[in-house]
Amino acid sequence: MFPLIYEINTRVWLRNLTEKYGKTVTLGTVPEEEFRFFTECGFDYVWLMGVWQPSLYSKAIATAHPCLRTQFLQHLGSVAPGDIASSPYSIPCYRVNSELGGEKELKIFREQLRDSGIRLMLDFVPNHLALDNEWLPAHPEYFIPVSCDEQCHNPESCFEYAEGKYLAYGKDPYFPAWTDTLQLNYANPGTHEMMTGNLLAISAQCDAVRCDVAMLVLKNVFNTTWSNLSGTMTEEFWTKAIGTVRERYPEFLFLAESYWNREWELQQLGFDFTYDKPFYDYITHVPANIEKLMGHMQAQWHYQKHLCRFLENHDEPRVASKTGLNTSVAALVLLTSPGMHLVHQDQIDGYKKKIPVQLLRQAEEKENPELAELYRRLFALQKLPVFQEGRIEWLHLNASSSSYCFGYHRFTETGHAFVVANFSVTGIEIAFSHPSLLNVNYENIGMLGTAESDRRTGFHLAADTMQIRLAPHEGVVITCGAAETSQQ
Repeated sequence: MFPLIYEINTRVWLRNLTEKYGKTVTLGTVPEEEFRFFTECGFDYVWLMGVWQPSLYSKAIATAHPCLRTQFLQHLGSVAPGDIASSPYSIPCYRVNSELGGEKELKIFREQLRDSGIRLMLDFVPNHLALDNEWLPAHPEYFIPVSCDEQCHNPESCFEYAEGKYLAYGKDPYFPAWTDTLQLNYANPGTHEMMTGNLLAISAQCDAVRCDVAMLVLKNVFNTTWSNLSGTMTEEFWTKAIGTVRERYPEFLFLAESYWNREWELQQLGFDFTYDKPFYDYITHVPANIEKLMGHMQAQWHYQKHLCRFLENHDEPRVASKTGLNTSVAALVLLTSPGMHLVHQDQIDGYKKKIPVQLLRQAEEKENPELAELYRRLFALQKLPVFQEGRIEWLHLNASSSSYCFGYHRFTETGHAFVVANFSVTGIEIAFSHPSLLNVNYENIGMLGTAESDRRTGFHLAADTMQIRLAPHEGVVITCGAAETSQQ
């Protein structure tokens, strides 16, 4: 089964709810109306991003950082000190932020989700901890040491945690260091034990974790980046850590934030789902990279069904801003493709302004009710067996990939769905043939499209061949057999 995930920027969300309802809202006092929204949309998991205790050092760095301030001003226009917080990924300890309600109110929130048949996802950050984390100064061995000589050569690579003693900042090897974090040392078995303990503590409070930059603690990645400073990491972290959690919580779900084509490797180590960054890159590229998208979505099934597909999240630009006129058709492709589906807060309303993760206040935006209605219909469609269980095959259309038009077939033994999408600025009439269309009655066909017009006036079925006219930036889902839906 392919779960539907809803990511919430927790601190911003609770502040918005406080303004909406005219009273302080924390995790334990979220109004019932919000849970109805989760249920009506059919979300299987709610991911509360940013619930952990904030770092004082990280907030100070964010407040003084000139590049971050530019981002804050671009989003809000003017910024007050109270609008800025620490990065939610600079974590000093895995205790729930008391300002959000603490562990007690997180438990209440989780129980309310569970009453609605929804599970809770939280963040786990395996690569680094905040500068002011609770393991320093007692346990510097959990982090990467940097000598005085190395510090002289690259002063911006490390933090002086005690006089004349330095530890490396957390880092992705292809980008500048995260200067509000310290890199964890996975060459030390004690670090494995400490972080597995943190993961166990988190897993007692939720049903799933999204593991930040999970590929950075793969043994071969870590050793390439850090072994000259730390020594060699000899054992994979994820295999044992995931196994330890599953011994206690067999149904627990693991989602990996993954890049650099490390998805398959992480799936083999125990992850249920991994980020599908290639899908994101191809479909949100302007113009859409149809040829590469086609190749990617024809990958081996066991790999595809463990991918988490998305159009935006807290790290990426808003999809309505990035894809423009193709926003609706991209949503249709997302929610009819196989795999986990991740939807970001305010994505369904067509918001265009990305929120820097260090901000507590959100700019006002105009909602797009037509897009929101389309998403709700797609959420319902996504629950059909043909989309939850069905495999995928590419359709041969009377159009080349250079036309920015493509189609695919989702199918089970008894149900069929055909998805056609036009990412072009021009309309097109496409045709495709498939044996499952033989003897299909018009009355047994369901259609859902991104355009407001009646789609039944724009298609023709003869024997096993369907012809359909697509307007610019339009997508259509055609269901028949056991996949039929009443959504027209």
